[in-house]
Amino acid sequence: MNYHFIAIGGAAMHNLAIALHLKGNKITGSDDEIFEPSKGRLEKYNLLPVQMGWNSENIHKDIDAVILGMHAREDNPELAKAKDLKIPIYSYPEFIYEQSKHKTRVVIGGSHGKTTITAMVLHVLEKQGVNADYMVGSKLDGFEVMVKLSESAPVIVLEGDEYLSSPIDRRPKFHLYKPHIALISGIAWDHINVFPTFEIYKEQFSKFIDLIEPNGSLAYAAEDPVLKTIVESAKANIDIQSYDLPTYYINAQNNKTVLIFQDQEYELMIFGAHNLRNLEGARQLCEKIGIAPKDFYTSIRSFSGASNRLETIATGDSCTIFKDFAHSPSKLKATTQAVKNQFAKRKLVAVMELHTFSSLNAEFLSQYKDAMNDADTAIVYYNPETIKHKRLEPISVEQVKKAFANENLQVFTDSQLLVNRILQESWKHKNLLLMSSGNFDGVDYIKLSEEILATKP
Repeated sequence: MNYHFIAIGGAAMHNLAIALHLKGNKITGSDDEIFEPSKGRLEKYNLLPVQMGWNSENIHKDIDAVILGMHAREDNPELAKAKDLKIPIYSYPEFIYEQSKHKTRVVIGGSHGKTTITAMVLHVLEKQGVNADYMVGSKLDGFEVMVKLSESAPVIVLEGDEYLSSPIDRRPKFHLYKPHIALISGIAWDHINVFPTFEIYKEQFSKFIDLIEPNGSLAYAAEDPVLKTIVESAKANIDIQSYDLPTYYINAQNNKTVLIFQDQEYELMIFGAHNLRNLEGARQLCEKIGIAPKDFYTSIRSFSGASNRLETIATGDSCTIFKDFAHSPSKLKATTQAVKNQFAKRKLVAVMELHTFSSLNAEFLSQYKDAMNDADTAIVYYNPETIKHKRLEPISVEQVKKAFANENLQVFTDSQLLVNRILQESWKHKNLLLMSSGNFDGVDYIKLSEEILATKP
């Protein structure tokens, strides 16, 4: 088959393009800008467009289908040409559904934790020798691509994002998958540019539940009262089970988390209450697929986490440096709390970047109240130029401090000044947590970590 990708550089789009290429399909693509890691990975498979930009000549009658990414605009000239030629046009979630109609579909949704839970399920299935297709939004150790579509796998595991499918398909992505086995990890308002009120945002999860196949199943996080209310009003023809924290303790000698199940102890590579809830959600999904709990816990011991999810950058004698994708209030609070609790004898410096449309919106800022209070030193960074680029109203340092409701909060708008402030810190018996969906406008995490660990206390 011949597939053309409009906006091939997206995280999911480029992985789908590579997956289809590896299956022997002919792939072409276009985009107006492509960044790493997408650029390097597309180049590796000779799928990187020769020229950046849109060209209607890329579309011709020999193309079997066009896959349209959210980054493209509705007036894209290649899209217009595809419509004129009546070439089938799919968003990537729509295409994945078409490719998995005859499989058991496992879909993980939620405002936080869905990437980690998806990664946990895939890790265990691989360890247990279960053949499964998948789509996940983060790089995983041992997986070449983040999308796999095969003829043989009876199951497909999908990370269910609630953002829109494409410029011409305004449905949330996870509404297109129609799962047999589903999970919702929690609901915390996000994507304010698409869902302007919390009520509208919540409604997307109610619709997701309604789209679960008859006699299917739903696992949900018991700790979330909003989610619990939504689930209780759900349709009756699915099996519903909640999950919560397992029994565990933190070994103070090595700062490791140890999980207890049926008098057996399992030392884990991950930590944090939020991750342990994620783990229990993943266990329920794996049980539905046919994995016994003991086999699940044995396999999950070697799971080190998904890329950028509480990932260790560097470790010294009394200092560990972490990075995390956390940017929304709920993620920020959970991640900060996790590092502080895990290393009870160390101080914590937590640094986060306001980077997304929601986080830089003056109306949304109040959602961050108390989100970093568990840190001994809390620092927030944002770039006023990013706000201009997103065409949002300016926000002030005073607004940020008031929103976080933290009298000791430090706010920076210059990334070099931020780096200088971090390097001035004494790092003996102290951890650093860097949280952003960006990179603090080009901060080299590895170089920064090396400088921190080279500093004498």
